[in-house]
Amino acid sequence: MKKLFLLSVAVLGFVFTSNAQDISENAIGLRLGDSDGFGAEISYQRALGENNRLEVDLGWRDGNNYDGFKLAGLYQWVWNLDGGFNWYAGVGGGLGSFSFNNPGGKDISDTFIFAAGDIGIEYNFDIPLLLSLDFRPEIGFGDDDFNNNDLDFDIALGIRYQF
Repeated sequence: MKKLFLLSVAVLGFVFTSNAQDISENAIGLRLGDSDGFGAEISYQRALGENNRLEVDLGWRDGNNYDGFKLAGLYQWVWNLDGGFNWYAGVGGGLGSFSFNNPGGKDISDTFIFAAGDIGIEYNFDIPLLLSLDFRPEIGFGDDDFNNNDLDFDIALGIRYQF
């Protein structure tokens, strides 16, 4: 009886350990934050393999004198730290558009493309909830008349439902 109990505990431990290292097939939610004002993005993640995934974010940016949207796509590699904790890194890019209302001057609008990197940590709860914190440096390419700050450091909190 004691051997059967120990064998059962060992098998259950193996099952839970192997499940903790898998990433969810799909996750959808919000990515909140930005370096130059509050931004919100609808975020979708799709597993492409055992330890990699694709993330697509559609966001709105809002500030005192500007409005804009941005579409980003990132390929990410995921590594397990311990239990439900993972860290990830990725590369990608996207496109966006903004309009800047310059008080006392002319209004400016631009469409741009950007390249991005991504590094972050996440916690996969036992319930279908995934919380993440990531850092995404982006370099943009757009109109030369206004694009004087090409480098952006995007930091955000992600809250996603896994299915």
